[in-house]
Amino acid sequence: MNISVLLSMAGGLGLFLFGMKLMSEGIEKAAGAKLRAILEFFTTNRFTGMLVGIVFTAIIQSSSACTVMVVSFVNSGLMTLYQATGVILGANIGTTVTSQLVSFNLSEIAPVFLLGGVLSVMFIKNNTVKKIGEIVLGFGVLFMGLAGMSGAMAGLKEDPAIVNLFASLTSPFLAVLIGTVVTTVIQSSSVTVSIILLMANQGLLDLPICMFIILGCNIGSCATAALASLAGKKDAKRAAMIHLLFNIFGTIIFYFIFLAAVDPIVGLLSGLSGGNPGRCVANAHTAIKILQVIMLFPFSGLLVKLTYLIVPGDDKKIGYRDNFQLKYIGDKVVFNPATAVVEVIKEIERMASLASENLNRAMNALITLDEEDIEEVYAVEKNINFLNHSITNYLVKINQTTLPIEDLKSIGALFHVVNDIERIGDHAENVADCARRRKENGTAFSKDAQKEMGEMLDMVNKIVQYSVDMFARSNEEHVKDIMELEDAIDEKERELQQLHVDRLTRNECTPAAGMLFSDVVSGLERVSDHATNIAFSILHSDGDDNDEKKEKKERKEKRAV
Repeated sequence: MNISVLLSMAGGLGLFLFGMKLMSEGIEKAAGAKLRAILEFFTTNRFTGMLVGIVFTAIIQSSSACTVMVVSFVNSGLMTLYQATGVILGANIGTTVTSQLVSFNLSEIAPVFLLGGVLSVMFIKNNTVKKIGEIVLGFGVLFMGLAGMSGAMAGLKEDPAIVNLFASLTSPFLAVLIGTVVTTVIQSSSVTVSIILLMANQGLLDLPICMFIILGCNIGSCATAALASLAGKKDAKRAAMIHLLFNIFGTIIFYFIFLAAVDPIVGLLSGLSGGNPGRCVANAHTAIKILQVIMLFPFSGLLVKLTYLIVPGDDKKIGYRDNFQLKYIGDKVVFNPATAVVEVIKEIERMASLASENLNRAMNALITLDEEDIEEVYAVEKNINFLNHSITNYLVKINQTTLPIEDLKSIGALFHVVNDIERIGDHAENVADCARRRKENGTAFSKDAQKEMGEMLDMVNKIVQYSVDMFARSNEEHVKDIMELEDAIDEKERELQQLHVDRLTRNECTPAAGMLFSDVVSGLERVSDHATNIAFSILHSDGDDNDEKKEKKERKEKRAV
């Protein structure tokens, strides 16, 4: 075999793989956040999930990317296994779009896409346009790679040794095995089927044997999701297992169908494809996937149950108080750029609940002087500090990956939110310090002082609850409530400080008690400031109303130190 033919094949394959990667990543970066929102919203049942899986995978041109995203959703609790099943089945159909595109020979116009993509990436400053340019560039590179591979294969069919080698591939089982191994290595069934398509076009592979190789490709395509799930929880492993089981059962069914009647089936598909071998391979790929989904969709519930037998048991529960453990992010969970920010937000929400709970524990200890509560406040504060450092480091790490554009915009705000929550934790610790000083010195609070602090704490709890909900779910429903509460808490703090002074002048409390009271009330007002910062972290200055919010946010940030 001529070495130049091999080099052309290798170069063409390299361009094809690079083009696929550019396209897929470009689409995820340009529209990943919107696609993720659609995936979350429309997967309430398996049928709609399947439709979303088809469309989603057809857009990003990668069933592997879709299934890995689904695995990470299941891992973080955003999607159940039953919801994931529909999306995974749909992804298996959506992935056939690539081979359909390849079957239409677009190599002649590939240079136009290539030039357009290069010009956009090199000379346009707008990030969104750049990402779209990457998609167009990827499309052009992909078809340039196809042209290179096709030209090299045209040379291969002139070599009798190569023709005889492929002609000797007559074993259906060996064909399935080859498809499985090659796709597992390449980690893309779209690429493998495209290569089969080109070889069929050049007459290097007979159509009947192509059918069996396609079946192997289906199994090999599960490798990416399976690898991604290894670091995840049991449900993430089960989601990857659903993908694998679907393709194994689908392959077994069609393996025996093809053994019984592959020639008539090929004849039918060839007729529908106008006698074009490449179109026949693409149509076979699509038809196999659609029929597999139709056959197995009614049994998707059984597939889920089977995964519980294969992957038994439950994960160790990680609660809010578990020390020095990350629940949604880190090395022990599935990482996917498209869902990374969603998972960080869930971890931050967990941290916020811990800080809020600790503040209430500290306030309770201030009144009851319970030593156990005081000690637990300090212990939990160490855990909050651990989460602060871990989440911050994780944000630095993911900021260097190919995140969707919308998610990249939010990274800066997330750093600030983590810092604000950590400061709320610090204020809880300050209250615990006050409780300890009060216990050691025998300082007494009046009934009025206790009642006033309780009233202010109720207001602070409410603004923290509204703010965390607004941040975690991008829910602006409470914006007005938060702004009104924040003003009310400021006013309450001024009122309580004055009442404290009045009590001192009437000799109704001691200076020591007055100092503790003043510190606690001031700290609660600062907690309100940090809560307001958390709420406003999701807002953008895109109008007069938001300008007002931004101005108020900046004012509050200056005070929340």
